[in-house]
Amino acid sequence: MRREAIFDPAEAQVAALNATLSDAAPETVLAHVLADFAGRIALVSSFGAESVVLLHMISRIDRALPVLFLDTELLFPETLAYQYEVAQALGLTGVRMVRPDAAELAAADPQGLLHRDDPDACCALRKTRPLEAALGGYGAWITGRKQHQTGARSGLSLFELDAGGRVKVNPLLNWSGQDVRHYVDAHALPRHPLVGRGYPSIGCAPCTSPVAPGESPRAGRWRGRDKEECGIHFIDGRAVRRAGAA
Repeated sequence: MRREAIFDPAEAQVAALNATLSDAAPETVLAHVLADFAGRIALVSSFGAESVVLLHMISRIDRALPVLFLDTELLFPETLAYQYEVAQALGLTGVRMVRPDAAELAAADPQGLLHRDDPDACCALRKTRPLEAALGGYGAWITGRKQHQTGARSGLSLFELDAGGRVKVNPLLNWSGQDVRHYVDAHALPRHPLVGRGYPSIGCAPCTSPVAPGESPRAGRWRGRDKEECGIHFIDGRAVRRAGAA
């Protein structure tokens, strides 16, 4: 006997959004989802090398939108200073610091050296679990992921479902590094100070190194390890995307 397909309204919603907005400009996508998910959507931002683009777009639509900033407590001092600078420059009033649980941190990584032996466990402790807890009250979130960044991201869709059934929005999925630079220049936006020192992709200080000319922009992330994602967008080594959400 043939099983009937189970109708998933969340997947149907994502499919409809992809069909409707697949060719829309990022600003149009953002305005649409901020209206559709009013009060139930946040931007997750690392305040890294390219983050200022989405932050600027958001500032022109809703400066009070929740912006979840993951402070792993292993970030570069420059990133923390840049976060404050950008928030002030753009008038963002909804920035919320998301930190790892202090008790978990003391139990699992009391010396702050877990990243040396088990970077996946460190990312789970300092990023994945804290973000999952912070997203608990939201129905959708916005990311700055782009298709060109890694092989795993090449199949990104504009709208996806995460493992918790929340809608994940990737407004810049088709943008190149050159597109980002042009936007930053056109709007005279502040740049992360480490970009000019050879860091085109910036994560935690112990796991990020400068990139040499000709290397991939993300070559400095977890250099020497078979790892290219922190885990926020992956579960069990697979992209957090549910079938049918493309």
